[in-house]
Amino acid sequence: MGMGAPSGGGSGGGRGGRRRGGHRGGAISEINVTPLVDVMLVLLIIFMVAAPMMTVGVPVDLPETQAKALNSETQPITISVKNDGQVFLQETPIPVGEIAAKLEAIATTGYNERIFVRGDATAPYGVIADVMARIQGAGYKNIGLVTQQKKDQ
Repeated sequence: MGMGAPSGGGSGGGRGGRRRGGHRGGAISEINVTPLVDVMLVLLIIFMVAAPMMTVGVPVDLPETQAKALNSETQPITISVKNDGQVFLQETPIPVGEIAAKLEAIATTGYNERIFVRGDATAPYGVIADVMARIQGAGYKNIGLVTQQKKDQ
């Protein structure tokens, strides 16, 4: 019998003992998604923090008060009054006489809709009072004035 078994014990014989010479430091064909998930979570957190700051686009110098911040579950309708008396519904300029009709058109929960009035600190009081009277006259009861919290000195 001329056939002999390979001698065991060495690393040169058989399949199990061979080393693959060309594949030691080669490219891995799997995609590692952990860094991608980390980056996406960081971006999500950044946008969650920055989104409330970008909601109102009309620059208004709000008066400062000692009132606490409001907790709002839903996005309210915002009416802004600039220092020159110009009125904005969300970010769109609107004549004062059309406020009630526009509010009825965009309100999603009817007359229970939360409406915030943002009046510039130097805006004429009469314009802000007129805007609030028109909102209330249209039947809305949930009206709030937006101010900034006073910084402790």
